[in-house]
Amino acid sequence: MYASSLLARFMHCPTNKHYGTAKRVLRYIQGTLDYGMEYVKGRNAMLIGYCDSDWNGSVDDSKSTSGYAFSFGSGVFSWASVKQKCVALSTAEAEYISASEATAQAIWLRFVLEDFGEFQAEATPLHCDNIAAIAITKNPVFHKKTMHIDRRYHFIKDALQEGIINLIYCPTNEQLADIFTKSLAKDRFCYLRDKLGVKSAQNLKGSVEL
Repeated sequence: MYASSLLARFMHCPTNKHYGTAKRVLRYIQGTLDYGMEYVKGRNAMLIGYCDSDWNGSVDDSKSTSGYAFSFGSGVFSWASVKQKCVALSTAEAEYISASEATAQAIWLRFVLEDFGEFQAEATPLHCDNIAAIAITKNPVFHKKTMHIDRRYHFIKDALQEGIINLIYCPTNEQLADIFTKSLAKDRFCYLRDKLGVKSAQNLKGSVEL
């Protein structure tokens, strides 16, 4: 997801380097054609989210990349990897913006689930690996260090106070959204891919031969 999002930013002026990267992505897809998302019946039907961000990852404009993922019972069913619209001055600010974007998605998903009869009575857990960003969210006072942040991102404070989301700290090594924000080593990538519920059909119990 991150690779395709990154390549999409250069569709108007691709270089040979981008073509080479695109070919590598296609080779990965060719080698994982039997992979898919595993959904397990009977799991607890609760919406759970993960949000993360890199910091100043874009060498062109120093903007960061937000990533989030949501699961409902078992595998992930909603995710995104997008470049932020403003330059973050710190990692905490980048994570705060990412959490706000994930909150907007969580609110919409709660509406959709309610239409399907899956009302979410409790606040949606949203896992973030930045303690400072969580502190900013839970502090109702606007300080000088946060006054410059675009006001549209501050609605996360209202969502938290109204019990729509519950921002929870999680260790970086367990942050599933990390895979949507940056390039990772092979072992780390495969670990997070498995945690997201992406598995080979050959390894699933009762799977058919492809």
